[in-house]
Amino acid sequence: MKAARVNRFGPPDVISIADIPIPPPGEQDVLVRVCACGVGPWDALVRTGKSGLQQTLPLTLGSEVSGIVERVGDRTTSFAVGDEVFGGTNRSFVDGYAEYAVTAEKMITKMPAALSHIQAAALPVVAVTAWQMLFDHAQSREGQTVVVHGGAGNVGGFALQFARRQKLFVIATIHGGDADYVRNLGAEQVIDTKTQDFSDFARCADVVIDTVGGNTQDRLFTLAKPGGIVVSVVARPNERLAEQLGVRSDYFIVDVNTSQLAKIAGMFEAKQLAIPVGSVLPLSEARAAHEMLAGSRTHAPGKIVLAVEG
Repeated sequence: MKAARVNRFGPPDVISIADIPIPPPGEQDVLVRVCACGVGPWDALVRTGKSGLQQTLPLTLGSEVSGIVERVGDRTTSFAVGDEVFGGTNRSFVDGYAEYAVTAEKMITKMPAALSHIQAAALPVVAVTAWQMLFDHAQSREGQTVVVHGGAGNVGGFALQFARRQKLFVIATIHGGDADYVRNLGAEQVIDTKTQDFSDFARCADVVIDTVGGNTQDRLFTLAKPGGIVVSVVARPNERLAEQLGVRSDYFIVDVNTSQLAKIAGMFEAKQLAIPVGSVLPLSEARAAHEMLAGSRTHAPGKIVLAVEG
């Protein structure tokens, strides 16, 4: 089969398309004939060796797939050959950019008829991450105020939609030019970090969701009310600063799972969720997709997806 591989960590040009054997599924795995795979910032972290997870080279990039079940493991009971499914690949966040991918049974779910493979591949990691940030880790509840830092990003876009649906007051940060976009996804107030200072919004939020990290992360603590929480999936927050300001902090790596995937798919089927898909490229252009992630090549707003022929 064809797969997008890296033999060494580095920039996008380390990605090449190679012919490798189709992998067999383990006892509790599913072999999926891939129709589409999502492309996200965590894939770039894997590519550069900065994921924080144990990665063995050479490897196939990619952690989000949609496709059709080709084989099932001997102890797999939830899926059958021919089922259309989508979800994550494995806990190492690899092996998805390929014509066939082995997925853990507990990390995928069946696709509703209303969902296309391109849309499905844009969901798993980003949507489940947003859900877990808001409700599993921040334990947000109706009536609270949440700031979504990076509201125009892929995780941020789903966080905005989930928060608004759960009747939270939603504030999104942007970096110029995306105000209408985030309002359409659920933001009731917008902070443009190019023109506005966080000090104008001090202590405004019960929950702050960090999808950006970097130099702005410490400043996010000033947005949280005493006793509030800053949750990040980008970098571990400054616990000492959090303690000084009387704010809680949390950091985690997403746990893609069947139950939450099914819940999110049901929201889409009920027309309660938009899936912003951006540029769609063939698998053979995986390197170009990572150039888009790196900002050296432009792409349409929304999730980058690789379509797999066959």
